[in-house]
Amino acid sequence: MNLRNTYLANFINLLFPQLCQACKTTLLGTEHLICTDCLYHLPYTNFYNQPDNIVAKQFWGKVDLQAACALLYFEKGGKVQELMHNFKYNNAPQIGNKLGEITGSLLVQNPIYNTVDAIVPVPLHKKRLRKRGYNQSACFAEGLAKKLQAQVSETNLIRKVNTETQTLKSRFARFENMKEVFAIHKPEQLTGKHILLVDDIVTTGSTLEACAQALLTVPNIKLSIATIAYAV
Repeated sequence: MNLRNTYLANFINLLFPQLCQACKTTLLGTEHLICTDCLYHLPYTNFYNQPDNIVAKQFWGKVDLQAACALLYFEKGGKVQELMHNFKYNNAPQIGNKLGEITGSLLVQNPIYNTVDAIVPVPLHKKRLRKRGYNQSACFAEGLAKKLQAQVSETNLIRKVNTETQTLKSRFARFENMKEVFAIHKPEQLTGKHILLVDDIVTTGSTLEACAQALLTVPNIKLSIATIAYAV
């Protein structure tokens, strides 16, 4: 960017300041979406280097996974909640891309995740996709793909049923709600590959478990999981 464009960008930012999506402070000229202070102090889990982390343990004895992790801790009233709210409900898909790139830059250091061939986002039903305009899990997947050098597959795992919200349900009710919701389309495209299944937030893990069960019907695949956040 030349000096003239820099002055113009600074002038526009003065009139229409860009705010940090996590703390609402004004971003500096070199910052994008999330301020440097928030990027440094977000509650990172470091689960990607812990094979027996809390997220992985949720799936032990339920689905056969190579690894599972989440980038951040999610707490009510915290910065991660603000980030995720803006990401999902305030038309900010670029937040998912950025968090995906951050996650990918960590996962690529782990030899397990470094063998991922394809990234599969948890699908939205067509009705919900039309209403929101984008699948937040797919945005996260796109950012991951840049760092892991893997393809994103949005057509092989499909959602057959538009389930009601899981927010207020118990763990058992969530699991029952997700039975037979997902199916595999053209399984031959995934056969023999290491698949990274991704979602925005993991709580009880019922949605991811249902997706994983469907994916594991594909012959000879390896399966791992990554999410943006883990709800404490």
